[in-house]
Amino acid sequence: MTEQDSLQGGRRRAAVGFIFITALIDIMALGIMIPVLPTLVKQMAGGDTAAAAEWNVLFSTTFGVMQFFCSPILGLLSDRFGRRPVLLTSIFGLGLDFLFMAFAPNLRWLFAGRVINGATAASLGTANAYIADVTAPENRARAFGLMGAAFGIGFTFGPALGGLLAGIDIRLPFLVCAALALSNWLYGFFILPESLPPERRTRTLEWKRANPLGSLKLLRSKPGLLGLAGAGFLFQMGHVVMPVIFVLYTAHRYGWSPATMGLAMMATGLSNIIVQAVLIGPVVKRIGERGALLLGLASGSLGFAVFGLAPEGWIYLMGVPLFALTGFVQPGLQGLMTRKVSPHEQGQLQGANGAMGGVAGILAPSIFGLSFAWALRHDAILHQPGLPVLLASGFLALGLLIALRATAPAASPPRSA
Repeated sequence: MTEQDSLQGGRRRAAVGFIFITALIDIMALGIMIPVLPTLVKQMAGGDTAAAAEWNVLFSTTFGVMQFFCSPILGLLSDRFGRRPVLLTSIFGLGLDFLFMAFAPNLRWLFAGRVINGATAASLGTANAYIADVTAPENRARAFGLMGAAFGIGFTFGPALGGLLAGIDIRLPFLVCAALALSNWLYGFFILPESLPPERRTRTLEWKRANPLGSLKLLRSKPGLLGLAGAGFLFQMGHVVMPVIFVLYTAHRYGWSPATMGLAMMATGLSNIIVQAVLIGPVVKRIGERGALLLGLASGSLGFAVFGLAPEGWIYLMGVPLFALTGFVQPGLQGLMTRKVSPHEQGQLQGANGAMGGVAGILAPSIFGLSFAWALRHDAILHQPGLPVLLASGFLALGLLIALRATAPAASPPRSA
């Protein structure tokens, strides 16, 4: 009996459950850091808001740079040695990062933790490869939808949990997250089976494919794969806009209080959970992975347009259900992309996607932050504080056009007379 055969029935369900919990902890951690990490950085910077902002930009950019260079390497390692060791390394790196945050005596130690986490941040990409290993192609979109539900839950309840724990002690949220991550690592170490049997792994490590540019060769080697990756990159670019400017934008334009912002974030997260947990399966079954991808990109572009143009807060909220349909993007995208590569290339594929996500994490904060500042400084002429959100809408619209071309059915050859 092969390892793949062992992933049947209850063990298969347990493995997918573990992957879901892994994704949930990762996203919950990000959600918890939204209200807590800037406060901790400011505290360490002696209360200097400007210095804290500079350090936060450095942290975000460093994480993106480390992800850009390290994701392809970790993806290649998972194709050679299996998903399990890479996944466990990534989870352990996350737990170590939180311990650095909990006990760091100064900003340099905090920075070291972010470097470690950025270098090992392959848990979501490797989790996607794991799902591709243990699910049939026709069931992958639904499984990837479960991963999307983890995003919704994490960003819905993470910030609230972070704020609650920080009210007790500013370091407590990081201790709790470290305990969750390391407990998850222990479970994976003793229980999680390997999803990629030896006969389906790559035989050698080709390091030239492990650098970010080398990983792009895989994307160019399959028809339509590079176009799908480009659409995914533009989707990731657009999604950075809200973490960057949401608080400042809604406070400036609508006068929202932190409590109102929290409720709006919760409404967005709950809408996303409903889409991911309830609608993905039946909708993908009806319109297919291509239809789900196109629906998600179109809805996201329109949703961002509502957010960017809404003159009143209640109109902004009207766009939330529409925007929630972006939950169809990743299940459709991952379902289509994983079909185009062989089992021993799934890790490399996710590494390439991770590298592109790193590029988005490097570029997008500056694009949206600077465009927001420029719009405010020229408000008397432009009257459009939602400019960065409209740029995000444009990114998704461009991604839609690319996806349409990349997934267009091949023309049938003319019949001979």
